[in-house]
Amino acid sequence: MPKTYNDIYFVVRNKLRECGVEAYGPEARSLLAAASGKTPEQLLRDLYLYTSDEIEAKTEAMLERRIKGEPLAYISGSWEFYGLPFTVTPDVLIPRMDTEVLVSCAIKAVKAFGMKGRVLDLCCGSGCIGCAIASELPAARVVAADISVPALEICRKNIKDNKLASRIITVHADAKTWPPMSIGSFDVIVSNPPYIASNEILTLDCSVRDYEPLGALDGGDDGLDFYRAIIKYWTITLRPNGMMMFEVGEGQADAVKKMLLDAGYVKVSTVQDTLGVQRVVIGKWKNEF
Repeated sequence: MPKTYNDIYFVVRNKLRECGVEAYGPEARSLLAAASGKTPEQLLRDLYLYTSDEIEAKTEAMLERRIKGEPLAYISGSWEFYGLPFTVTPDVLIPRMDTEVLVSCAIKAVKAFGMKGRVLDLCCGSGCIGCAIASELPAARVVAADISVPALEICRKNIKDNKLASRIITVHADAKTWPPMSIGSFDVIVSNPPYIASNEILTLDCSVRDYEPLGALDGGDDGLDFYRAIIKYWTITLRPNGMMMFEVGEGQADAVKKMLLDAGYVKVSTVQDTLGVQRVVIGKWKNEF
């Protein structure tokens, strides 16, 4: 007997609920929309139309992947961040809402430079940070850098899909060593680097540990390797009065603040996320007047 999209939605929703998925309703809609090639709005419009056996089978296959713990973003292949759509694959981290705090801080800093700042998104991954900044600040210019070639491919796709190719360029670079000679200088360096301590990787939720890229998670023995390296090697690319800003893990803010202060940064501060965690650390370089 033919089924409507709504029939399939209820089956998926109930199975997700039985498996303990907290947001079973929204996730069921997202899975069904992805399986049918529709936007959420189109799915809502077509909810009571009949669908095909092929779409039902595709939805069931996606549901099985989700039940096994695979993140919804990798199953659907897309995720929203700062109001923009992003392609995501297992080559890049899934953008988190926590990181929107870092974006807001960067936008505020660039506005202080007269809206025309040059920004480096270091360890860019999917490019979500750089794209969000460029989207909000049309006069700014962004360089997105990462050591992962597959991640840079996803980043370029997201730049193109969000129509930001005239404002963002990508660079293959290693955050843990000297920057390429031709990269230029920046008013703001923003980075959400790997910051999970190596021995904590195995304790992460399976949806992160088993599916997201290890190279984008592992921050070394204490989780702070990338902060040390970026401050050591990349400060030379900051213009006078330039800003260095990092996303940090819970409990890491004080250590990263000390690194910046020891390196000669001034006006070092932190910004909380929506849960009250000190999520962003900011330092100003060479406080010249």
